[in-house]
Amino acid sequence: MSNQDELLRIEGIRKTFPGVVALDSVDFDLRRGEVHVLLGENGAGKSTLIKMLSGAYHPDAGRVLVDGEEVRIHGAQDSERLGIATIYQEFNLVPDLTVAENIFLGRQPRRFGMIDRKAMEADAAELLRRVGVNVSPRARVRELGIARLQMVEIAKALSLRARVLIMDEPTAVLTSEEVEKLFAIVRALREDGVGVVFITHHLEEIAALGDRVTVIRDGKSVGQVPASTPEDELVRLMVGRSIEQQYPRVRPVSGDGTGDGAAADSALLTVEGLTRDGVFHDVSFEVRAGEVVGIAGLVGAGRTEVARAVFGADPYDKGAVKVAGAALRRHDVNAAMEAGIGLVPEDRKGQGLVLDASVEENLGLVTLRSATHGGLVDLKGQRTAAARIAGQLGVRMAGLGQHVRTLSGGNQQKVVIGKWLLAETRVLILDEPTRGIDVGAKVEIYQLVNELTAAGAAVLMISSDLPEVLGMSDRVLVMAQGRIAGELSADEATQDSVMALAVSTPTTDSDSETAVEGSRGH
Repeated sequence: MSNQDELLRIEGIRKTFPGVVALDSVDFDLRRGEVHVLLGENGAGKSTLIKMLSGAYHPDAGRVLVDGEEVRIHGAQDSERLGIATIYQEFNLVPDLTVAENIFLGRQPRRFGMIDRKAMEADAAELLRRVGVNVSPRARVRELGIARLQMVEIAKALSLRARVLIMDEPTAVLTSEEVEKLFAIVRALREDGVGVVFITHHLEEIAALGDRVTVIRDGKSVGQVPASTPEDELVRLMVGRSIEQQYPRVRPVSGDGTGDGAAADSALLTVEGLTRDGVFHDVSFEVRAGEVVGIAGLVGAGRTEVARAVFGADPYDKGAVKVAGAALRRHDVNAAMEAGIGLVPEDRKGQGLVLDASVEENLGLVTLRSATHGGLVDLKGQRTAAARIAGQLGVRMAGLGQHVRTLSGGNQQKVVIGKWLLAETRVLILDEPTRGIDVGAKVEIYQLVNELTAAGAAVLMISSDLPEVLGMSDRVLVMAQGRIAGELSADEATQDSVMALAVSTPTTDSDSETAVEGSRGH
């Protein structure tokens, strides 16, 4: 490789925080027209590294070179001036501004000294067309779901005409169709000579898109290998051990009326004819004790909206939600929690955590009321329980007093799940449970699901990761256009059969009663 091919080089980078060595002598380089995958577990140091390139952090030692020249990146403006754009895993958008205003924030086109809104919205519309998302440039960002927010971030990065594009988990919440659109964009950028740093936990994406892989473990770069390296070897490099099974689901056993089989035959969660006008319609299904039911479908199919309605977070117009046969009050989160329903939301930072509170405080959120007697909280009991759950989940932290904001994404997700484990939840709804989580932490969460169902809990799992749905579900419900399009057993469910239902036109009220009855239990 000639020096002219090299866009970016990082040599011997070291970064420490109080009590933690985040990066230790890390080396990395990026060439023109390549996709270089940065791979590692949550907490390995990937985020720290890319924050240095964006100017958020400054290295304690080592150097960064762009086009062969050593540079100092003191902030976002320096990064942008050098042609470096970063798409973070956690979005960097202003909710009350429009899509167009977010894309061109600080760089709005002007005419006669005034912002040229017509030109700005036209340019934004073209960028949105390139990323294949059907959203108005005038839409407020707060009105968009997570998948569309991700595509707006990508459009924003494209608007910068960057030479180095850093993408942190860009496919985490995208459907397979949207991922292919994204890959087409990345390949086009590669053809234009852009160097792409691509961070992903989806190992199958590496060979499909990447050229080289640098693996970081415990803050050190432990190897650089071709993107064609077998997944087993990538996992071994990443976690220092081999993982025998990616989706270790232990399925319930149908019994003879005793033991686990009996638990697996009883409906714990029943949803009947749930309807919210214009959002979802006549949604009915059951989740039995000891069972994982997955919900698949394209973004916008209504999966998250149904989950939030079941939990009482959002209202619905018709239908009923029952736990162990007892109907719940509508739009009442407290009633749902008292009945034993827990929700791990897709947006863990915005809805699942109190970011400036400690690990201990977050783990105790759900049990705080039951731990209060005579106006006093049993702090010792809460601390003991939090320590037990944190240890069970393998939360990587400096201590229970560490602020959740400073944990990696995977460890934050463990805390969200942990608070429901402490509450001995009977029905756990998991919405995108492993978004942005590395392969090692994923398996730990899957094992937790097994432990929950083995103890007789019911799990409803929504995921845009279709292999995850297929690998961990005992039954799969497929939603399309706000309705249940069909149900598939674990044996029937394949990527093709699920996608066929996801793009279908589901049964409507004008169809036969037989067809409607066929959706019961879905």
